[in-house]
Amino acid sequence: MAAPGEPGGEAAFARRIDPAREPGLSPQQRLLMAQVERAQRQRALQRRLRGRNVLLALGIGAVAFGIYGYTFYSVSQERFLDELEQEAEAARARAQARAESAAS
Repeated sequence: MAAPGEPGGEAAFARRIDPAREPGLSPQQRLLMAQVERAQRQRALQRRLRGRNVLLALGIGAVAFGIYGYTFYSVSQERFLDELEQEAEAARARAQARAESAAS
C-alpha cells in the first residue's frame, strides 16, 4: 500500500483530525469547525424527525379515515328510523280504524 503522501495513497480530505490537538488551526478556525459540526448534527436530527413526523401523520390520518369510514358503515346499517316509521304507520292505521268503528 502506498504512503499517504505518495500518489495513489489516501486522500488528504479523508483523514480525520481532532481540532483541539491540531497545531495549525487558529481559534477562529476551531470555532468555525465546531459551528459547522453543530449545524450538520442539527440537519441530521431534523431529517430523522421529519421521517418520524411523516409516519406519525400517516398513522393519525389512517386512524381518522378508519373512524370516518366505520361511522358511515354503521350508520348505513341502522334501520331504526325505518322501524319507527313503520310503527307510526301502524299506529295511524289503528287510530283510523278505531275512529271509523266509533263513527259507525
